[in-house]
Amino acid sequence: MIKPAIADRSADAQVEVALTVNGEAVRRSVSVRLLLSDFLRHELGLTGTHVGCEHGVCGCCTVLIDGKPGRSCLTLAAQANGYSIRTIESVAAADGTLHPVQQAFKECHGLQCGYCTPGMVMNILGRFEEKEPLDLSDDGIRELLSGNLCRCTGYLNIIAAVRRAAELLGKTPA
Repeated sequence: MIKPAIADRSADAQVEVALTVNGEAVRRSVSVRLLLSDFLRHELGLTGTHVGCEHGVCGCCTVLIDGKPGRSCLTLAAQANGYSIRTIESVAAADGTLHPVQQAFKECHGLQCGYCTPGMVMNILGRFEEKEPLDLSDDGIRELLSGNLCRCTGYLNIIAAVRRAAELLGKTPA
């Protein structure tokens, strides 16, 4: 559920943005310096998008921008004008049923603290939704995950989760 607009708290120049977030049209006046991650978290109340390094290195803030994984901590809200944004809140079904990528993480114990998980799920989901063939070898999955850092798991269970998600989604390797 997206929060209603809040009163302006910045003396920065403002710009109007119109975008679609998780299938819902959103129009707001925002600071020209407002990051997409902050827009999602603070303006819309979608706190599933995590902010880790704020330098685009860790991948915690990954969302889908017109279907492609993108770093919301490196993207200004104004740059997202006209785009469709998907966050982790859009992944599970309305009744709470997990998406196959989320289910695979659960089954394969692909998370511990869970802080990196939303960004990983969005990155994997974006890749699975592409028409390109998947490389489900260890090296191929490591390449897929190379933009996401996890400090807890050691990645073995995450690699297993990617393979399990592919299986649940009926995706075949390249």
